[in-house]
Amino acid sequence: MRVAIGSDHAGFRLKESLKEYLEDMGVDFVDVGTDSEESVDYPDYAKKVCELLKRGEVDRGILICGTGLGMSMAANKCRGVRAALCLFPEMARLARSHNNANVLVLAGRLMGAELAKWTLKAFLETEFEGGRHERRIKKLEGIE
Repeated sequence: MRVAIGSDHAGFRLKESLKEYLEDMGVDFVDVGTDSEESVDYPDYAKKVCELLKRGEVDRGILICGTGLGMSMAANKCRGVRAALCLFPEMARLARSHNNANVLVLAGRLMGAELAKWTLKAFLETEFEGGRHERRIKKLEGIE
């Protein structure tokens, strides 16, 4: 599996921590930025992750901003992206298994590194269940 990870300035520190965790897990990733805590605009980084996902260059995405709300809004504007703001591992498991989320959004100012790692692990290890959930995903795609 290959993932893209991006953040704005408010998510930068958590992103750096999660990059180390991805390396430890043996997950191949590409970091699209930002590269510091200097103020930037979150839609720019959401777009970069979503473009890699849409082109099939990565299997999943990870986005981090202060609350996760801005990144969620930005990512879900992209066709084919199902971004889920998850604050706990169970949210990530359900986002994957029921909603086939392909982008995990985390809140850099609201969650610590350990909780974010557990949430990321759940997101990466959970598969989509299909079945009755497939019908709902098709309906989501019909809205695009």
